[in-house]
Amino acid sequence: MRRMKETGRIDWKKEGSKLIGEYLHVLAGTLITGVSFSMFFLPYNIAPGGVTGIATVAAAYLPLGVGLISFLINLPLFVLGGRNAGWRFSLRSFVAMMLLSLFIDLLPHTDLTGDGLLASVFGGLLMGIGLGLVIRAGATTGGTDMAAKLVHDHLPVFSIGAVLLTIDSLVILLATHQFGFQAGCYALISCFVSSKVMDVIVQGFNKAVQLMIITSSEEAIIRRIHSDLGRGCTAFAATGTYSGDAIGALMCVCSRFEMPRLKKIISEEDPKAFVTVCDVREAVGEGFAQ
Repeated sequence: MRRMKETGRIDWKKEGSKLIGEYLHVLAGTLITGVSFSMFFLPYNIAPGGVTGIATVAAAYLPLGVGLISFLINLPLFVLGGRNAGWRFSLRSFVAMMLLSLFIDLLPHTDLTGDGLLASVFGGLLMGIGLGLVIRAGATTGGTDMAAKLVHDHLPVFSIGAVLLTIDSLVILLATHQFGFQAGCYALISCFVSSKVMDVIVQGFNKAVQLMIITSSEEAIIRRIHSDLGRGCTAFAATGTYSGDAIGALMCVCSRFEMPRLKKIISEEDPKAFVTVCDVREAVGEGFAQ
């Protein structure tokens, strides 16, 4: 393995396994998303935004399936969006787009819940999981998903779920006009649920917190962080603006489960320490899954 890295050769076995895993994610994600439509959304005319939402409305006027209409709408959008993406991303996305269209039309349209509200919640849950798996595989299902992925790549401050929620809200207004206010409310619920679930799937479950610690006992706290938590921290040189004295400032990122232990360490070593706690959207690197 070392020789292959040194000579710049490609580990085809490893690359092949990775590629198979990615396409299995695409297959699973599109199947789950297809189930959300065929067995939850379509029986109640729920159009949860996006191209499939437009296709759901259009199917009321055209003698075509929602999946086929979605595919036809996606083609020009895919061509436009694919220009700014690499060929691997474009190929995966095209496969995902075709699979989702097929699953929506081929899977039986069965009402599993018997209730529109339950259908909107559980359909949104499944759609969020499915689309999240597709995105984690380095693809989208085309249309607004591709647009959201491109926006997120250029402006990471906007999550994919947030961008989709904004775009999809406009589509929901169209669906509300066609199917009525109740169906529009169901669509809004499913869109909100799916966006939240998708963010969790895409970003992972390694939610962390960041503690900023202002203390006069920084050495003792550092030792306890190393020995009790097995984590590191970053020390800064700081000055109190009122006293003008030099003080210790530490920054430590840990999991939510470790935070109570860290706060206890700080309290034991320096009861007068000033501590702020902030949520960390994502943490990668040593000690955190990437």
